[in-house]
Amino acid sequence: MKLMKTEEAVGQILCHDITQIIKGVTKDAVFRKGHIIKEEDISVLLSVGKDHIYIWENDENMLHENDAAQILYELCKNEHMHPSEVKEGKIEIISDCDGVLKINRELLNTVNSLGEMMIASRHGDFPVKKGDKIAGTRIIPLVIEKEKMERAKNLCAGSPIFEIRPYLKKKIGIVTTGNEVFYKRIQDTFTPVILDKLSQFDTEIIGHEISDDNPEHIEGGIRKLLDKGADMIICTGGMSVDPDDKTPAAIRDVASSVVTYGAPVLPGAMFLLAYYNENIPIMGLPGCVMYAKRTIFDLVLPRIMTGEILKAEDFHVLGEGGLCLSCPVCTFPNCGFGK
Repeated sequence: MKLMKTEEAVGQILCHDITQIIKGVTKDAVFRKGHIIKEEDISVLLSVGKDHIYIWENDENMLHENDAAQILYELCKNEHMHPSEVKEGKIEIISDCDGVLKINRELLNTVNSLGEMMIASRHGDFPVKKGDKIAGTRIIPLVIEKEKMERAKNLCAGSPIFEIRPYLKKKIGIVTTGNEVFYKRIQDTFTPVILDKLSQFDTEIIGHEISDDNPEHIEGGIRKLLDKGADMIICTGGMSVDPDDKTPAAIRDVASSVVTYGAPVLPGAMFLLAYYNENIPIMGLPGCVMYAKRTIFDLVLPRIMTGEILKAEDFHVLGEGGLCLSCPVCTFPNCGFGK
C-alpha cells in the first residue's frame, strides 16, 4: 500500500475500510475496501481524521487484512458455527446451536504469539446459545506477509481451534437421601432446585428415589434407576464427612470409577463425580447446591449435558476463579466464577 495526502487521492482505490464514529449514533465503515475515491469523498475523509490515507498497490507477497482475517477464521472454524461478513478487517464467529464452547488453548495461544494477528474469544468450557458471538479474528496491520499466514496454517495443521459441543437429551434419575426427608421430618426442598436447573436442558426425569441414610438403600436406589435406563444419576444429600453421611460410599459401590470427591470450588467443595460403565455420570451434590445461587453444579452440568467425560484434571484447574463472590445481583456466567 502507498501513503498519500487525502486531498490528492481522488481516483485512487482504498485498501481498507474507513470507520466513522459518531458517539451514540454509529460506528461503521463510511467507505469500504475497494472504494474509488471521488472528489466529494475528500471532505468526509477529512472529517473522520484522515488527512493521509493508504491506497492500494499490488504486492504478491502480501495479504490484505480482509483476506488474512478469512485465513484466521479457517483456523478457528468447526461444526455448529459460521462467520460474519468481513467488516473493518474483522470476522466474527457465531454459534449455530446451544452447547458448550471448547477451545484448543494451546493452538489459540500459539497463533496469538506469532504477532500481527489475533483471535479473541469468550471463555471455553462455558455455555453458548445459538446466535452468540464466540470469537473475533483480524490482523493488526492493514497488510501482512503471506508467509506469516502460511506459518499460522501449518502450526494448526488442520486442527480447529474451536468446537461447540451441542447438548444431548439425557434420561435423569434422582436419588434424594437423608433420614430427615425419608421419614418426612422435613420437606424435600433440594429436588425442586435440581429440577429447575435441569429445565434449561432437554431432559426426561425417569425416576425419583428417596432413601434413608443406609448406604445399601442408597445404592439400591441408584441401581434401580440405572436398570430403568437412566444415563445420568444425581444424588442429593449426605455428602459431608459427618458420620451419618453415607452417599459417597454408596456411589463408590456402584460406580466403575470415581473422578473426584472434592473440588477447589466454593460453594461446592464436597462435590462427587463418578461414572458407571465409564460413560454414565453419577453426581453427588453437596447441600450448598440447594441454597446457593451458583455452585460447582452450574460449572459441571452443562459439560456433562454434552456427553463430555470429565477427568480429574478438569477439576484441578478450577481453583483460580473457583470462589463465587455471591454478588447481590448475580450475572453468571458473565462473571469470574469458574474462569
